[in-house]
Amino acid sequence: MDYIRNEYQVILDRKKEKAEGSYTAYLFEQGIDKILKKVGEESAETIIASKNNNKEETIFEITDLLYHLLVMMAYQGITPDDIDEELAKRAAKRGNLKEFHKVDKNS
Repeated sequence: MDYIRNEYQVILDRKKEKAEGSYTAYLFEQGIDKILKKVGEESAETIIASKNNNKEETIFEITDLLYHLLVMMAYQGITPDDIDEELAKRAAKRGNLKEFHKVDKNS
């Protein structure tokens, strides 16, 4: 998680500085629609790489997806700590298969 927190901080810095030539700054400049488009594209590419059973490509695409998710989070003011807290809540509920299926059907 340290790397994710470090990357998130770099993203916040790019958001604040709006450094010329920065891809991250470009995404913030373009707004949430562009950021979400990239999240969607990277999600699809991750699915395809995994479906093709290509571990190396899947890792590459997951990394791209994670980066774009972090940009989306920064745009919306969601922190890695927010995600940690939600994961902790879910960990406390583990083993409840009935609840899992209930959530799974709604997604």
